[in-house]
Amino acid sequence: MTFGFASSAATSITTPADSVSHLARMLEPAEWAAAGIPLLRDPREVVSGLHSRHHPTPATAVVAVLDHEERLIASASFTPRATQVDGWEFRNALLAQLRRVIPHDLRRRAPVRTAVLLYCRDGDERWTREDGAWMWGLRDACTLHGLRCGAYITLTRGGWQVLGEGRGGRRPSSESPPAALARTLSDTGPALLRGGGGAVEALRRTAAR
Repeated sequence: MTFGFASSAATSITTPADSVSHLARMLEPAEWAAAGIPLLRDPREVVSGLHSRHHPTPATAVVAVLDHEERLIASASFTPRATQVDGWEFRNALLAQLRRVIPHDLRRRAPVRTAVLLYCRDGDERWTREDGAWMWGLRDACTLHGLRCGAYITLTRGGWQVLGEGRGGRRPSSESPPAALARTLSDTGPALLRGGGGAVEALRRTAAR
């Protein structure tokens, strides 16, 4: 598996004096690939659904929680306020969103739900230090909320990419118009709808956020 490397606009904010501590709070692509992150069965479906619900634009993060059958339970979109690329800041932002949309699973012996992160940004699909900080933040936020750490997905003008897996596609992209939510629910079929009214209602609530 190969990875490209690119600079990130947010990376330049970090100064040399604090770069050592910030670099400690990020994950390199090889570390992420070796972390045993569970593979999404249908990443395109997940990406399309989140894109339709949250209409992300560059610098928007969408965190979503999936059950063991990869059905969407809750999701939230936000624009991080961090002034520098720091996994600790990203972790806190993700944790705040998770606490807002879903109770923690810390009382369980093992995680049964998985959190995934879709980050819409400028640039291409190559890994950046900003991606590494988001990876660190997602992993730590999942631990603190009792969730399994899932995929980290970037959305750029060229399309979407599941980092560490080598899977991606051209649509949706950061510039493509979102599909109607009703159409997305219909296209996903039983895999998303068999949770019953509660699952559909949860999707409607998260779509409004």
